[in-house]
Amino acid sequence: MRKSRAKRRILPPDYKYNDVLVTRFVNNMMLRGKKQTAFNIFYKAIELLEKKAKEAGIEPLDYWKKALENVTPQVEVKSRRIGGATFQVPTEIRPDRKITLSMKNIIQYARKRSGRSMAEKLAAEIIAAYNNEGGAFKRKEEIHRMAEANKAFSHFRF
Repeated sequence: MRKSRAKRRILPPDYKYNDVLVTRFVNNMMLRGKKQTAFNIFYKAIELLEKKAKEAGIEPLDYWKKALENVTPQVEVKSRRIGGATFQVPTEIRPDRKITLSMKNIIQYARKRSGRSMAEKLAAEIIAAYNNEGGAFKRKEEIHRMAEANKAFSHFRF
C-alpha cells in the first residue's frame, strides 16, 4: 500500500446525554446532512421509550444500549474465492464493526416499519430489539445461522 491508513476521527459526545455512542447512532441515521433533524428524531424516540424503560426499572438510554447489545452479531460470513469456487467463510467481527452493524440494522428495520413518524418507528424497533424480537434481531439470527451452516469452511479464514 502506498498510503498509510487514515486516522480515525474522534467523535464529540452528544449534547443531551454526553455519550459518543449516541452521536455514532445519529450519524448512521442522518440523511442528506440533516444532523439536527436526526438528533431530534433520536431524542423523541428515547422520550417514547421512557415509559417502557421505567417499567423495566432502567434509564431510557440504558434500555437503548441493551437493545443494541441484543442485535449485535458476533460472526459473519465473507466470500472467499478458492480454486474457482466461492466459499462463504465465517469470520469473527471486529468490535467497532459489531456496533456499526447493530446500529445500521436497527435503523434499516425501523425505516421499513409502518408507523406515523420515524421517531415512533425507531422507538418500536428499539423495544422489539430489547425484547429479542423484530427485524434487526431476526437479521442477527440469520447471520449467525449462515455462519453456523458454513462452519466447515472456517479453515479458509483470511
